[in-house]
Order: sequence, then structure tokens, then C-alpha cells
Amino acid sequence: MVSYTKDDFGWRGRWIAWRNRVMMSPRFQSFATRFALTRPVARRRARALFDLVAGFTYSQILAAVVETRLLQLLADGPLDTATIATRCDLPIDGTRCLLRAAAALGLVEPLGTCWALGSDGAALLGNRGIVEMVAHHHLLYADLADPVALLRRGGGGGRLSDLWRYAESPGLGDSAAVSAYSALMAASQPMVAAQAIAAYPFHRHRRLLDVGGGEGAFLSAVGASVPAIELALFDLPAVCDRARARFVTAGLADRATVHGGNFLTDSLPAGCDIISLIRVLHDHDDAPAMVLLRNIHAALPPGGTLFIAEPMACTPGAEPAGDAYFGFYLLAMGSGRPRSPDEIAAMLRAAGFSRSRLVPTAVPLTARVMVATR
Repeated sequence: MVSYTKDDFGWRGRWIAWRNRVMMSPRFQSFATRFALTRPVARRRARALFDLVAGFTYSQILAAVVETRLLQLLADGPLDTATIATRCDLPIDGTRCLLRAAAALGLVEPLGTCWALGSDGAALLGNRGIVEMVAHHHLLYADLADPVALLRRGGGGGRLSDLWRYAESPGLGDSAAVSAYSALMAASQPMVAAQAIAAYPFHRHRRLLDVGGGEGAFLSAVGASVPAIELALFDLPAVCDRARARFVTAGLADRATVHGGNFLTDSLPAGCDIISLIRVLHDHDDAPAMVLLRNIHAALPPGGTLFIAEPMACTPGAEPAGDAYFGFYLLAMGSGRPRSPDEIAAMLRAAGFSRSRLVPTAVPLTARVMVATR
């Protein structure tokens, strides 16, 4: 084991050491709260630290709001506490506690003697994908009840990985194993699809293959936006059955071809000038991710395009979403890790792609886009 001192890291190491000594000092903390110029900063930092400590409680309040369908109840207009209690099947005191907590988080707001939908509650209700993610978070929270144990066993082996069984056993993929996770991904796909379609001109391409495309939610969105493009999907056979049904419902059956297989062991169908990975790469560890990228490289023609859309690590302004949220989510899932654009670019070079670039998206926290050329 190697030991380091602050001097081993130059001026920045010395600066960090000095800053931390000051920040840990009770005397400085007391001064900062009393001095007019530093008081606003001290209050902001205190609020941020408290939110960090209380984050799990906030999440559980949100889970209760989703489970009781409180936001849906208020979507049609304000209701009084007694009516809400009856419709949520809660005692009146429990209802008051939930409403006050939800109001503190901006999800609802008081309106006279009634309660109305809050601005954040309205935004949440308008995004079904987030609501579905919250609804399944009890599985993640069960795995995070002992986060150190999760870290020590190297991830997986819990309730979240059981939801997506083929994360740890890719060869399974029977209908029972894929249905719950596939439905969840389909519900949350529109918010990523909207970012991706707005960021990139898919109309320049003739045929799009979505690898790991699940139930076909992304392809359905592209098909609706770009009428001339041909569509193809590759995923586990049990998932493909669900995709075929979606394409029929969406009126895309004549434009969409579905291919069943395992993209880590089977060859991908040729004939597509663009292949997409939508929230797929970060679901896989480095070794299988490289296998996947090389398989895609082999399936593309010279000059063909690989389109990657997913949340990424080191996203300015959204750093916690990468290595904190998705880092532990994927650890609990038992497969994958969040990667920065630089890490993905290095993997693309190693897989044989000639160049890659980051494409701006409107909400990078939801998804960032990288495009690579064979």
C-alpha cells in the first residue's frame, strides 16, 4: 500500500488540505453563519448537506405519492383533505402528513382548504417514464439498505438484478425474465427518444437497426418522425415478440423487421447504414461492451454510423446522475457502469471506428449522444 501526502500533488493538494482544515473547523463554521458576506453561502451549504442526508426520506415521500396516485387525483382539480384520504385509502392524519411533505417538495400546494397539483408534481405527472422509474425503486432501495454489503459482493445478487435477470445471465431471456424490465424500459424510453431524435438527422439514413431495442419504443418514435426510414430491431427472442406487437399497433409492421438473438454471441444483420444503442452500452461491463461494439462495427458498411444515446458520467451540471445514481443503480443491477464521453470514445477507437463525436442534447441529464463512423 502506497501512502501519499498533500505535497505529492503540488499546489492543488496543498490548497485542498488547507481548505478542508478550514471547513472542518467549528470556529470557522460559527463565523461563516454570523458574518453577513458568508452567511448566504453557509446557509446554502447547510441546505445542500441536509438534502444529502435527507435524500432517502424525500425519495420515499415521492414513492408514497406515486403509489397512492396522489398526483393523478389532483390532476383534474383541487380536492380537500378528507376526499384525498378516502381516495388514497389513508387515515386522515397520515394524509395530512403526506400532503405537507409533498408540498414541501413542490409536488402539491395548498389552495385555501384544499390541495392542488404543484408545479413539480405536474412536470412529474407529464413524464410517465419517471413515474415508472419511481414505482420500481423499492427494488433498488432494498439492495441499497446495506450499501457496503452491495459493494463488497461486487454488485448484483439482489432484488433489482432479479428484475432484469438476463443482466447476470444473458443467455436466459425467457418471457417471464424480460417482461417486467422490458415494460419499464419501454415506458421510460420516450424521454430519451425525444432527446435523440431532436439531436440527430435520422432522415439522412436509409435503414436503422436498433440493437437491444426492447419493445421497439425508440424505433416507433423514429418511425413516426421520419416516414421514409426503414426500421429493424435486434434483441432477445422473448423481447422481440413484444416488439412485433408494438409495431403492429403503431402501424409500422410493413416498415419494421425484427431479429431475435443475443448481440454478444450472434452476428448482427447487415444492410443497415446506421445502428443505434439506446441506453444499452452502460448496461454492460467493459468486456461484453467491447464485444458488442466490435459486432456493430462488423455489421456496418464502410462509412456507416453508430448512434449511442444514454446518460453519461462527467456530464457538466449533472454529475450526480452519472457516477452516483447510475453508478449504484447499475452496480445493484449486476451489470454495466456509467462512462464518460472520453471513455466511450476510447472504446470506439479500440473497436475500429475511425472517428466519433459528442452531439449536444437539450437535457444532457436525461441522455447524451455520441455518433461514431465506421
